[in-house]
Amino acid sequence: MPAIANKRLLLKIFSLFSVVRGYNILVLVIAQYLTSAFILAYDKPLRAIFFDANLFFLILASSSVVASGYIINNFYDSEKDLINRPKKTMLDRVVSQRTKLSVYFILNFASVFFASYVSFKAVVFFSIYIFAIWLYSHRLKKILFLGNLVASILTITPFFVIFVYYKNFETVIFIHAIFLYLMIVMRELVKDLENMQGDLVQNYRTIPLVYGENWSKFFLAVCSFLALLPIFLLISYFEIGYMDLYFYASFLLLVIFMLLIYFSKAKWQYLLLHNILKLIIVAGVFGILLIDLEEVLNRVF
Repeated sequence: MPAIANKRLLLKIFSLFSVVRGYNILVLVIAQYLTSAFILAYDKPLRAIFFDANLFFLILASSSVVASGYIINNFYDSEKDLINRPKKTMLDRVVSQRTKLSVYFILNFASVFFASYVSFKAVVFFSIYIFAIWLYSHRLKKILFLGNLVASILTITPFFVIFVYYKNFETVIFIHAIFLYLMIVMRELVKDLENMQGDLVQNYRTIPLVYGENWSKFFLAVCSFLALLPIFLLISYFEIGYMDLYFYASFLLLVIFMLLIYFSKAKWQYLLLHNILKLIIVAGVFGILLIDLEEVLNRVF
């Protein structure tokens, strides 16, 4: 009996990890620290950044809010996800809805508590962020265009927090941000193509359902072409060191992406497109280290 109880507890922990997308939270934390250390505050010693208590609590607060956002999104989309992602949904349902909501409120309270260490402004900001995520999950995500726009803004908000904290207003930062934002917008559009069956059942007004798959593909192609502009600017006019290799690779992946869009019709093909965009985004996190590789090695070693 104890062995069975331990296995069930382990399964519940794994289920909760799946609901809060623990792997995404880990990538977010790494991305925030790398962005701080090698882009926004590159002139500061690594020790001063990684042992900065304010930065630590800002990252804790943003991670807690994002994790709670995944929970409330899972709560409202449980029926839709059962159609779109049946295997993952069955794992997520190991933890009861009541438990998920309890963890949701605990995480939100924790985020405000962490933010209170930094400043009252941080508390207000994260309180608004929590409300915005709830409003998106409850109502806005079903509204045509607005759902995609808000989802993309909410996704990039944790980086905006760090940007404001360091008050780094260099042009190169904005161009990096534009590229990242376009990748996130494209990912949201592809997710709509993946989830058409569940969205149709739940009466979601998404671009593929209202205007058709071809218009969705057109919007994706436009975003892909727009994303080439920041790639060109960053490679041609800014010192980004070996990170230009990342942008050359991103250019190649975007070309492949645009070719695949034309032929994609099945859900597995849209999933492939989604994974290409996810690869570009995640690789960009670690690609930050390539901006000044020699300086990175000197600062680390």
